[in-house]
Amino acid sequence: MFEKILIANRGEIALRVIRACKEMGIRSVAVHSTADSDAMHVRMADESVCIGPAPSSQSYLSIPAIVSACEITGAEAIHPGYGFLSENAAFVQVLEDHGITFIGPSAEHIRIMGDKITAKDTAKRLGIPVVPGSDGGVAELADAKTVAGQIGYPVIIKATAGGGGRGMKVARDESELEVAFRTARSEAKAAFGNDEVYIEKYLQRPRHIEIQVFGDGKGNAVHLGERDCSLQRRHQKVFEEAPGPVIDAATRAKIGKICADAVAKINYIGAGTIEFLYEDGEFYFIEMNTRLQVEHPVTEAIFGVDLVREQIRVAAGLPLEFRQEDLTVNGHAIEVRINAEKVPDFAPRPGRVTQFHAPGGLGVRMDSALYDGYVIPSHYDSLIGKLIVHGRDRPEALARLKRALSELIVDGQGVETTVPLFHALLADEDIHRGDYSIHWLEKWLARTYG
Repeated sequence: MFEKILIANRGEIALRVIRACKEMGIRSVAVHSTADSDAMHVRMADESVCIGPAPSSQSYLSIPAIVSACEITGAEAIHPGYGFLSENAAFVQVLEDHGITFIGPSAEHIRIMGDKITAKDTAKRLGIPVVPGSDGGVAELADAKTVAGQIGYPVIIKATAGGGGRGMKVARDESELEVAFRTARSEAKAAFGNDEVYIEKYLQRPRHIEIQVFGDGKGNAVHLGERDCSLQRRHQKVFEEAPGPVIDAATRAKIGKICADAVAKINYIGAGTIEFLYEDGEFYFIEMNTRLQVEHPVTEAIFGVDLVREQIRVAAGLPLEFRQEDLTVNGHAIEVRINAEKVPDFAPRPGRVTQFHAPGGLGVRMDSALYDGYVIPSHYDSLIGKLIVHGRDRPEALARLKRALSELIVDGQGVETTVPLFHALLADEDIHRGDYSIHWLEKWLARTYG
């Protein structure tokens, strides 16, 4: 087992990894920018290293600085969290070259799944169902028209190297195709330096369902059911639950086995998530995230496992602590993402926190790096906490979420949060019925706030 692990991240996910390290008797190293000198992950880690100024490009994304911090502290392994360098194949390659263990998949697997066309081709080869669409990138408008005509409108044009909802445009008929095609390409070029796009069938009312998989890198893998992450705004998730309200046990077992078998075939190591659109009983592969997800706590809650601990164990060469037959769904869990943003325009509202009180009680977990007096930096993502609840069933989880939200206090100078959004959502019958798709929240926001 590792004696010392460096966490190449910040905020609540850095705390999450530090906590797992402490329980496993492993020393932890926090890296931080100058803006995060007083951050909670810096205070909780056994050691800390300042790796650069506030901009993430000069600190949390600086590979030389992070490798240097490893060498200075003697850390044997790096946990990347999510975001930043967690899916950067070049970073993983550098670590391999320096004899530092990356707690996550291989550079090859990150590379394969990081390119959406290659990922789709790989998924097809491994027996994972995919959305009808183009065979690879589409470079010319004439080709785009041909593909769209074959698969049928509406279609969505996506950047090959995309992410975060950028480089994605919908064409509902041929008259909209040219503008959508050219706009998606220009956005992709500006955001990712790569204007290659591909085309897929655009589903009307799909849900976003993701399957949690876990491999040991030696040809063994399991699945840990699904999460429903359909409540999204601008392709960003705000509310996640497990299990999904519309997925039964037989469906879960079937799609889970397909995904587990697929990652076992390629000797995948660590945590991964295979994301699907789900409509009319059919699953359509979107992408694979080769890392831990923001919403991993809901899976931990219903299966009673520690995914970060397991990541560290398999990275150290140990076998999986559980088999598929050991994993049974227990109850229902929901996570809401608390952002320092003002509803309804969702403009960032960072500042000094003058009062913070985390909710508690049975089945309540708050993952947050906030504390009284903490200054939320303006340089990073606005996520300041995740509230996770677990109940015996979905109605109990929803009731517990409502109760926990009423206990949560985040107050400060200029600070506002998205908590009012969740109070409003919990008053809507569609949420209680579980009757929503990936388009539901956008329509609800337009209807509610105009």
